[in-house]
Amino acid sequence: MHTNRYQPSASRPASAGASLLLVAAIGFGATLVGPGVLPEIFVDPVLNTTHIPLEQPKPKPTEPVRNKRDAVPTTQPRPHQPDPMVPIRSSADPIGSTTEYTPIPSGPPADPGPLSGGTTVADPPKPPVMIGATVDPRYADSLQPPYPSSEIRNQTEGKLTARVLVGVDGRVKAIEILRTPSKGLSEATRRHALSRWRFKPATRDGVPYEDWMTMTLSFKLVD
Repeated sequence: MHTNRYQPSASRPASAGASLLLVAAIGFGATLVGPGVLPEIFVDPVLNTTHIPLEQPKPKPTEPVRNKRDAVPTTQPRPHQPDPMVPIRSSADPIGSTTEYTPIPSGPPADPGPLSGGTTVADPPKPPVMIGATVDPRYADSLQPPYPSSEIRNQTEGKLTARVLVGVDGRVKAIEILRTPSKGLSEATRRHALSRWRFKPATRDGVPYEDWMTMTLSFKLVD
């Protein structure tokens, strides 16, 4: 058998006595404080809380999905440039044939100045002294040919111009009639010039050479 160790009857009087003592003490304390003064009672303050919602992170903007064809950069085709033409010598070209180009002079040549060693440039050669053919004074009276009888009967008058080639010996080697009044006067002048005309030949630095000169004769009838 178990023994009941809990005895409630004995403890209840003690609890009642303690309660009376507590009430008496409170009443005694109120008497000491005095009428109208309430004892200070500490009450825990009410904790007021405010709900603050947390800031939600903004969603990141989604980039539009590009087409693969758009993502690839397009390159413009470069214009085709033909290779420069290089002249090729053909085997059919004749050997030694060249094309010469005459350069255009840009101005008079510059003076080269004195050469090294204190020497100076020699003067260029002087141009040759040219003297044309002239009539030999000893044969000046023999220039006029005789008047042909046929031209006298025809009363032919006028001036005759001839161009003659004078040789180095002063004789006429060739004659050209440039202007004449008639054919008869031309033939008479031709024969007379080749046989009777004498000149001083043209010279180059004193050396005779063949040269052309022009002669004019006047034919006029005299009563």
